[in-house]
Amino acid sequence: MSILLVLLCCFCLDSGSATDTITSFQPIRDSDYIISNGGAFKLGFFSPVNSTKRYLGIWYNKKSVLPAQWVANREKPLKDSSGVLTISEDGNLVILDGQKEILWSSNVTNSVANSSAQLLDSGNLILRESTTGTIVWESFQHPSDTLLQRMKFSTNVRTGEKVQFSSWRNPSDPSIGSFSSGIQPQTPSLVQIFIWKDGSPFWRIGPWNSRSTIGIPEMNSIYRDGFCLTEDQDGTYYFSCSYVSNSLFHYVMTTEGDILARYWDFEKDDWGILWNAVKSKCDVYGMCVAFGSCNSQSSPICSCLPGSEPKNTKEWSRGNWTSGCVRRTPSSQCAVVNSSIEAIKMDGFLKLKTMKVPDFADSLPVHENFGDLSSTNNEDYCRQQCLENCSCIAYAYGSGTGCMSWTKSLIDIQIFSSSRVDLYIRDAYSELDKVGDVKKVVTISMIIGAIFISICTFLLWRWMAKQKDPHKEKLLDWRKRFNIIEGIGQGLLYHHWDSRLRIIHRDLKAGNILFDKELNPKILDFGMAMIFRSSIYAYGFSDSLIFPA
Repeated sequence: MSILLVLLCCFCLDSGSATDTITSFQPIRDSDYIISNGGAFKLGFFSPVNSTKRYLGIWYNKKSVLPAQWVANREKPLKDSSGVLTISEDGNLVILDGQKEILWSSNVTNSVANSSAQLLDSGNLILRESTTGTIVWESFQHPSDTLLQRMKFSTNVRTGEKVQFSSWRNPSDPSIGSFSSGIQPQTPSLVQIFIWKDGSPFWRIGPWNSRSTIGIPEMNSIYRDGFCLTEDQDGTYYFSCSYVSNSLFHYVMTTEGDILARYWDFEKDDWGILWNAVKSKCDVYGMCVAFGSCNSQSSPICSCLPGSEPKNTKEWSRGNWTSGCVRRTPSSQCAVVNSSIEAIKMDGFLKLKTMKVPDFADSLPVHENFGDLSSTNNEDYCRQQCLENCSCIAYAYGSGTGCMSWTKSLIDIQIFSSSRVDLYIRDAYSELDKVGDVKKVVTISMIIGAIFISICTFLLWRWMAKQKDPHKEKLLDWRKRFNIIEGIGQGLLYHHWDSRLRIIHRDLKAGNILFDKELNPKILDFGMAMIFRSSIYAYGFSDSLIFPA
């Protein structure tokens, strides 16, 4: 009877390891695991590469070459294999060590004793009250470094509550690293996603325009694959992704602060990278500091915006851009004058095409007929609104974002090769004059330069032509030329009368006349010649023509 009971217990434990549910009666020990109902994800204890510490995690069941996509006890690892995941008396999920001390808890304050945990096929571990089925906690609300499909990270602008995901400290340590990512609304209509390094901005995606972001040129294609940012009625902004054509698609934050869009390539049977956030130095936040723009295709990559100059020229020339740029001339339109009648010329705007717009944008007031205006009229309206505000130093118009303006230092500007948004920089009239003069000088210089190069090219060609077969012209005096003509004639006469066979050349031209070192002519190339017998040639019978082989 006792043997039968032991066998029954072993069978139950075996069956339990294949289920997707955890209860207080079915805990998970270090050697056990559970698998989601569809077999997509597995939950259990693991050790990272080059580490003996034990963590509870969730990872892909079949494509498990990657680290765990979710880790519970990131800050409190187990030192041995004595760990247990179970449901505590108060209904919370807890990880216990060998001494029954709690290392990690779901920490739900309103939990109930009658609860269970289930691993879903989405990779979400949920804790719910068993009687009503109400979900009281889920791992998707506490992400690690990976954003799985249908997982959301969010920010509530009213309560300040945030759900963010953060990098591992290093590949052997899943504790919270230096980098984190989340949503940061600047205004109700301008929402951005950031990567922070130790709390400071490291990368910025650019404003969301209700369809895609205007800070990443390739974002339109990513949006079609499920990139989505939404807002609900309580002031919470959510970011999520759903790559319907590949269930193994996800975003992961690396230990270096990059975000990778990773998918399973079934043809190569390996993980591939669809997109990454940080592609060049220009993607790093504020690389060229205030009033500087970054272009990864130029050298150096940083340059001052029109109307601005390096704050420290020596540092700037050495490739040190930390001091940034400063405006050369303040706004003339908003300058204080000692005469109320004195005429002041209006400020203007310089257009910068295909830009990643600066950080710290504000929404301009909306015209009552704003939605009915054409794109051109909308830009004119934005321009006028910026001109009427002496603090406005730049503006831009984007479909979905409307009018954006800037009153602070312009920072984190990038030049793209493909179209995004055009940025208009405000400049004093005197600076616009300088820009116009510079354009005139450049245009005139280019025209003069083109004419000069054309004349030089022509003169060089004439000189080279005169320098050519001249010292040899003296060798061909008229006497020598007559000798050449006479020699060719004698050669033809020989072939027509003096040769045993009468020969007509039929292809006599300059290319078939060669000379020896004494300039004596030689007739060559008899490939088309015709040969006649003497007697027949004399009477002209064509039926006796003999063609050479």
